[in-house]
Amino acid sequence: MHAGIIFFLVILGSILFHIFTPWYWTDIASNWKGMDDTITLTFWVGGGVFVAVCLFMIYCVFKYSYKEDRKAEYKPEDKKLEKILTVATTLGVAALLAPGLIIWNQYVNVPKNSIEIDVMAWQWGWQYRLPGNDGKLGTTKVVNINDDNPFGINLDDPYGRDDVMVQSDIINLENNRPVKILLRSVDVLHNWYVPQFRAKMDAVPGVVTYYWFEPNKVGEYEVLCAEYCGVGHYAMRGGVEVQDPNSYQQWLGEQETFSDLLAKQNKEIETKKVAKNNSKIEKVIYKEEK
Repeated sequence: MHAGIIFFLVILGSILFHIFTPWYWTDIASNWKGMDDTITLTFWVGGGVFVAVCLFMIYCVFKYSYKEDRKAEYKPEDKKLEKILTVATTLGVAALLAPGLIIWNQYVNVPKNSIEIDVMAWQWGWQYRLPGNDGKLGTTKVVNINDDNPFGINLDDPYGRDDVMVQSDIINLENNRPVKILLRSVDVLHNWYVPQFRAKMDAVPGVVTYYWFEPNKVGEYEVLCAEYCGVGHYAMRGGVEVQDPNSYQQWLGEQETFSDLLAKQNKEIETKKVAKNNSKIEKVIYKEEK
């Protein structure tokens, strides 16, 4: 088969595969449609260059195919061609980079009316902390982190007392309300990612990273860890339920606060002490009866 025909079939097959491929994005459920637009633009620019190069190769194959009486032309420089290629390459790179920079600027500028959600990652799961009635998250320290205080909240910080603690891998969000995700990790790199939200960021040990999005479609979505974090990485999954404002407020009111957890822990400690004392008393009585 002629080489030019092979190149043409490669072009045709690539275009048809892109049009009819069953593997494509999930439906978007957040404000980040600009992410999809930049990827689409990348397809158009990259695909256009690919098609142009292949067509040029087909042209060269037919135009300069071997003939006995043909002689090669020595042409070490072509200033016109160099200028055309320089301008075309510059425009192509600018078309790829400029939209991404615009989206990135929006990505790191969080709306003032967003709610902060502290996401703690660990091998292999998630926990969440939301601000209470005061609208502020309490301060934390890594040295405070333990089984009873998984986020390391400072006990002397009044803003932390009413923090809502979601000790589950499922979190609820209010529809059409911007969310600022604060990411932390207690062990290795993780990444809190919901494909339908089109946004993600690494959770780095010792650092609080962040990003934001605004869910705009009520429903249930799967949370994935998008950073290889160990042998249990494949199973590090969770869930997000986007609700209407009334349902979300009802769910929020059912959650425990940090004060509730402390009270429960203190009650358990007192119960254990009472049980221990009762056990000692029973042993003394038993000895006296004997």
